[in-house]
Amino acid sequence: MLSLDLVQTIAFAGIVLFVGYGLCRFIRPLSRYNIPAPVVGGLIVALIILIARHFNFVPFKFDTTLRDPLMIAFFTTIGFGASLSLLKVGGPQVLIFFIIATVAAVFQNVIGALIALPFGLHPLFGVLSGSVTLTGGPATGLAFAPLFEQAGVRGASTIAISAAMFGIICGGLFGGPVGTYLIDRFKLRKPRRQKGEMPEVIAEHVVEDKMPEPKEAAPVGEDQESYVLLKNLVVLLVAMWIGSWLSRGFAAMGFTLPAYIGAMFVAAIIRNFDDVTHWIGLSQRTLDDLGHVALSLFLVLALMTLKLWELAGLVLPLFIVLVGQIILIALFCIWPVFKFMGRDYEAAVMSSGFYGFMMGTTANAMANMKVLVDKYGRAPRAFLVVPMVGAFFIDFTNALLITVCLNILK
Repeated sequence: MLSLDLVQTIAFAGIVLFVGYGLCRFIRPLSRYNIPAPVVGGLIVALIILIARHFNFVPFKFDTTLRDPLMIAFFTTIGFGASLSLLKVGGPQVLIFFIIATVAAVFQNVIGALIALPFGLHPLFGVLSGSVTLTGGPATGLAFAPLFEQAGVRGASTIAISAAMFGIICGGLFGGPVGTYLIDRFKLRKPRRQKGEMPEVIAEHVVEDKMPEPKEAAPVGEDQESYVLLKNLVVLLVAMWIGSWLSRGFAAMGFTLPAYIGAMFVAAIIRNFDDVTHWIGLSQRTLDDLGHVALSLFLVLALMTLKLWELAGLVLPLFIVLVGQIILIALFCIWPVFKFMGRDYEAAVMSSGFYGFMMGTTANAMANMKVLVDKYGRAPRAFLVVPMVGAFFIDFTNALLITVCLNILK
């Protein structure tokens, strides 16, 4: 058995991560359905360990000390993205879309719990395969898995990543057809592209265009980019530090919360304070980059240590729960999302994006919408509203919903 220390483990995880990137580049279905590279690489290691275990051999022993700090760092950067000024940029439609997404997350948990009960499973099994992993994605599922394990859901981490992967694939497969159905059913737009015509370029960073990065002079002798990186990294660490105190306070009061909740709320407070005062001069782009690095390494570390053998006997109930989720989100897209977002072409495109991030990730949502606008024409309002809710605001209410379910159903 190869025993790796902290540095060796993180270096190994980095290599596995880039193996995942390589596979996503050369295996087209992986990129077509937006399967994250860390998931691909990490699952390969987990499968190797599963096969080796069958022959009574354990090839690796990892030091996972950095796994939780990396997870907390990622969700802290999500907190920094929850700016009230962004909500104002999107106007009432962002708020309406956000409320619909929150209600859908509630229904995901209710449907999951109700389907789990006839199988004699803990209702939290259904919650874990509901908004935790579908609305939240693999990172949220793995972050909450230890709490679900403590509450009696055996093999929570393996269930979480299985449900998340299923959701990502379905989010990529069905989001486009849902939007196309609405466009054709209500004759909202005819295909605009002729054969051989180049696709329209879509501005996927409307939010960044609306919210320009603050300009700040670096101290004498300091490189501008390294100074901005250092400052935002320090603010990130401070938010994690204060957030750990807040999380311990909640735990002392008897609330079951994931480790990142305190840091995420502290980060949101700092972000909105800086929006008003401009004293800190946060760079959302830099924070997003730091969050992406933390998320990638966290996912690889978490997936390399998955116990895939714990999924035995749970495949059928998990599949039925997830089929129920497919139908549920499709119904939400066809009625409340399409109706309340205007019953027009933009609303149909938003429905496609809604399916993407409520079943998978924001990347699924953007890919679904891009397919439609390439065929039917621009939808700037959809590309403003969907990423705001899918990438930032829904993570807050989803975390609260999951916490409520854990404390009620444990």
